[in-house]
Amino acid sequence: MKKTASQKANTSESFTDLKTKTPPKNSVGFGAIKSVVGHVFRYMKLSDAVKISTTLNQKGGFDCPGCAWPDPDDERSALGEYCENGMKAMAEEAQKNVISSDFFARNSVDEISNWSDFEIGKTGRLKEPMFLAEGATHYQPMSWENAFIKVAEHLNALNNPDEAVFYTSGRTTNEAAFLYQLFVREFGTANLPDCSNMCHEASGSALSETLGIGKGSVTLDDLYKAEVVMVIGQNPGTNHPRMLNALEKCKKNGGKIIAVNPLPEAGLIKFTNPQSPKKLLTGGTKIADVFVPVTINGDVAFIKALLLKLLEEQTLIGNVFDKAFIEDYTHNYEAFISDLKTYDFEDCLKASGVSREIFDDTFNLILNNQKIIICWAMGLTQHQNAVDNIRELVNLLLLKGSIGKEGAGTCPVRGHSNVQGDRTVGIWESAPQAFLDKIEDKYGFKPTTKHGYSVIDAIKAMYEKEAKVFFGLGGNFISAVPDTNYSAQALANCNLTVHVSTKLNRSHLVTGKEALILPCLGRSEKDYQKSGIQTQSVENSMGIVSSTKGILEPCSDALLSEVAVVCNIAYATLKNRTKIDWLHYKDDYALVRNDIQDVVAGFDDYNTRLKQPTGFYLPNGARERNFKTETGKANFSLNKLPKWKLKANELIMMTIRSHDQFNTTIYGLNDRYRGIFNERRIIFMNRDDMESRGLVEQDVVSLKSEFNGVIREAHHFKVIGYDIPRNCCATYFPETNVLVPLDSFAHTAKTPASKSVIITVEKSISSF
Repeated sequence: MKKTASQKANTSESFTDLKTKTPPKNSVGFGAIKSVVGHVFRYMKLSDAVKISTTLNQKGGFDCPGCAWPDPDDERSALGEYCENGMKAMAEEAQKNVISSDFFARNSVDEISNWSDFEIGKTGRLKEPMFLAEGATHYQPMSWENAFIKVAEHLNALNNPDEAVFYTSGRTTNEAAFLYQLFVREFGTANLPDCSNMCHEASGSALSETLGIGKGSVTLDDLYKAEVVMVIGQNPGTNHPRMLNALEKCKKNGGKIIAVNPLPEAGLIKFTNPQSPKKLLTGGTKIADVFVPVTINGDVAFIKALLLKLLEEQTLIGNVFDKAFIEDYTHNYEAFISDLKTYDFEDCLKASGVSREIFDDTFNLILNNQKIIICWAMGLTQHQNAVDNIRELVNLLLLKGSIGKEGAGTCPVRGHSNVQGDRTVGIWESAPQAFLDKIEDKYGFKPTTKHGYSVIDAIKAMYEKEAKVFFGLGGNFISAVPDTNYSAQALANCNLTVHVSTKLNRSHLVTGKEALILPCLGRSEKDYQKSGIQTQSVENSMGIVSSTKGILEPCSDALLSEVAVVCNIAYATLKNRTKIDWLHYKDDYALVRNDIQDVVAGFDDYNTRLKQPTGFYLPNGARERNFKTETGKANFSLNKLPKWKLKANELIMMTIRSHDQFNTTIYGLNDRYRGIFNERRIIFMNRDDMESRGLVEQDVVSLKSEFNGVIREAHHFKVIGYDIPRNCCATYFPETNVLVPLDSFAHTAKTPASKSVIITVEKSISSF
């Protein structure tokens, strides 16, 4: 019997051969080198690996398709300006296996869906366009021309443009992203959901409101010069390993590091820099001076406790707050202080789950220093109160005057390599009117001013059959989104689903009535067009735009670039209705950049400045204390404590990545920094919580969440005792995305609350 959409969307419930070790107290070093070598030799051609290792993230080279951590402005390591997971990403993109029509002839969609995400991803690079007809069990090859016609027919058959959804992954370059949003807007909709909606939308909302720009304010040089860096809700050792180099430099210059996170993470305990032979032989650098084991979603409570103590010290001795900065550059200070006084310190500290001793160690570092940087990631942004989390961090920085000066500021650490750049050039379902006016002035059509669908809105629209075509430019949509079963049915309700991808992933198996897979060039591959090999551009977490140019021969002659795919679909769809000469852009990407500089602020003389070896910085008002808010100043905000409460048998669960994972891409089955090997169906629990439930190591359990009367279940997970606060637990995503309610999301931003899911745990009758 043919499998349902939800059956194809969920990973196998069977276990592999779980092994556990005591989690290490050191990170990177020889373990990272060994891991890189293993991936390179197993999955890549050796010649390609050598070319990549000498070019990746180097000046004039190509940008890693993994995370968005910035490259140094000065010299870059001759031993390799990349990290372990960066090379794993390259082993994934530049893998030596290539799959084509014969693979799909041998393997049905249902059969492939039985494989693990790791197995699916390692089948190989996609070689040619593939089409799944209505009712078919196997993908069949299709020509590019017919694929473009198929997409155009479906789009033009819609009752209105808002019945189409155009998703974007953060790996898409500025050039492809700009053309994509331009096509979507000329087609007549603003349905441009993207991975920002699921990750850092809360950061953008909070920072725009308080500081006037939805991006961080610091540079790498600021991190080196900070007196205190607070890393909160982030695990850089796995998710942004090159950040550890910056933290090490900060320590060398006398800075202090505060790590705030429910789990102790090896990367923030000790770091052995593989670029330093001396450190490899003699041991690493201690990173965190204070580790704060905050309870899940206890961040506002912890920061508010710090604020209350700072206010107390300011009242007693003065000179704690930067009064000159507050008077000259901020708004709403008096209302903020009045609101803060309504909270009780002991209540906040208790709600945070932090001991008084650890709190005092943290407080003394904040009290006695002025150059403070706060870094965060999805540990703060994926809660219902996510926007409050970020705004409270800003309150702390404003009190200390730690915005817009050397060694101080905000540092949201983005995930995908160009997720920030995509938003900058227009991938936004609610773009500002000034941007839309520029589009109209440049191209002669009037874009809709109606806000389009975010990710959550898009899923609901597809489920209700109000949206009938899904087009994904990169990414693995079904494995990234919450509420897996609901979301799978949403995709299945579409008439057509289309994915532009480099390799196979689970989203290709959860389809509409018809489906297309359109294979594209990887970041590492040469992009041959009429004007020669093309250069493209990306923006990193700190607002630097730099060039990226592939160095490997394409794995197939049938591949097209993302730019070419977008241009051809736009041309096939719009035909005589368009005011734009779409096909000329794909011949020379410099023409795209000429248009970007006319439409997007900060890109003046784009093509010339892109030739600078280190790229160029975009304007950043917060960095210069030019706060472009409604008040013209940085705004203090009033934020409440979260009100959730647990019943006696409940836990609060956060979803996390393993060390062999980047976003939805599974590089392997190990999580060596947490002592887990060869398994992903894991739930990390406090040992006292295990004992109270009669559970022991590796017991098999089922997990259940209930939200607004709807029960969601995930079965067959093994319990692992871990150093995590009481009443808290952690699981890997996407395995437990099925438990995350679609309607549980951040106010204002709609980021899914994947880091605060209330669940119950029940021991299974049988084990696997």
